[in-house]
Amino acid sequence: MKTALILNLIDPTIGGVLIRGQKGTGKSTAIRALPQILPSITVVRNCPYHCPPDNPERMHRECFARFQAGEKLPSHEQKIPLVELPLNATEDRVAGSLDIGKSLTRGEIQFQPGLLASANRGILYIDEVNLLDDHIVDLLLDTAASGVNMVEREGISYAHPSQFILIGTMNPEEGELRPQLLDRFAFCVEISGLEDEQNRREIIRRRIQFETNTATLVDQFSREEALLQGQIVKAQNHLANVQITEPLYERSVKIALALQVHGHRTDITLIKAARALAAFLEKPSASEDDLMEVAPLVLLHRIKKSPLDTYDKLKHKIQHTLETLLGAPPPHTLEDYPESEIKELDAESMQIPGSGAAGSILFDFLKKKN
Repeated sequence: MKTALILNLIDPTIGGVLIRGQKGTGKSTAIRALPQILPSITVVRNCPYHCPPDNPERMHRECFARFQAGEKLPSHEQKIPLVELPLNATEDRVAGSLDIGKSLTRGEIQFQPGLLASANRGILYIDEVNLLDDHIVDLLLDTAASGVNMVEREGISYAHPSQFILIGTMNPEEGELRPQLLDRFAFCVEISGLEDEQNRREIIRRRIQFETNTATLVDQFSREEALLQGQIVKAQNHLANVQITEPLYERSVKIALALQVHGHRTDITLIKAARALAAFLEKPSASEDDLMEVAPLVLLHRIKKSPLDTYDKLKHKIQHTLETLLGAPPPHTLEDYPESEIKELDAESMQIPGSGAAGSILFDFLKKKN
């Protein structure tokens, strides 16, 4: 989960994250912590869209008109916005609303910005996304893909930039997303509560400490947060310089074809994710190791499933394909085991690269930096 979130912070064009897991597993806590590890952004003062003062291509029409007129736009620094979308939000609350009467009588468009305006250049978080109305989800995904929110009412239209990282969380026990919506999330991760007693005790200690002495706990991890923030900023600046070799394009296509995924979104996301990971690791080019690390995040929700497929079966299928195409043949195949023994397989034999406690390559790199 942490790896998936950090890669999207490095390259927001990757396409967002869907986090599946039972209640009480820290999904919302992780999302709400993201602004703490992101740098501040420069915005036009009092602009509801957080327009950058020096980039006209990402401005809404009013800021752009002022910029074109030669005005020096006043600006200030602020934290990257994190906007939470309530389940009962209406379309007007999400997309914004047009005052048709004033627009007709005054001859100018009167637009009330919505949540998509507030989320521009930030993060849009939807808790229990599987319970959100389908037409709202469609609106969000279309806007996330285009980077523009278009509102049309009675022949009057208004558009503004809306570029954000889309993050959804859900409990599979409460229902699933439609397949076509599921595919629009670049990454999908499935998390569960920790079973190790020592880790569970540590969760309790930190939670109690946070409630009784927040400042001490925050200070305890301030150095690690600063290190992570600095590395993300470096990766953002280095992203455009990361080289993608022709063999890596070939490998991504072969993986998608071998697992029989539909469309081309998988291939593109594999390359973008590998590039973001390489940027984080300060590498000049993305490698097959990077591709193997990110592939499970991209593939788990896209491969074909049968009614009898379990989560572990799907993970093993992905691992088998990756090792066949990118590395040595796997020591076992799923067919070597009867159905009754699948759950008893050694944990290491079922382990997918990057699915460890915090993401093997990415967080091992941070430990060395520390």
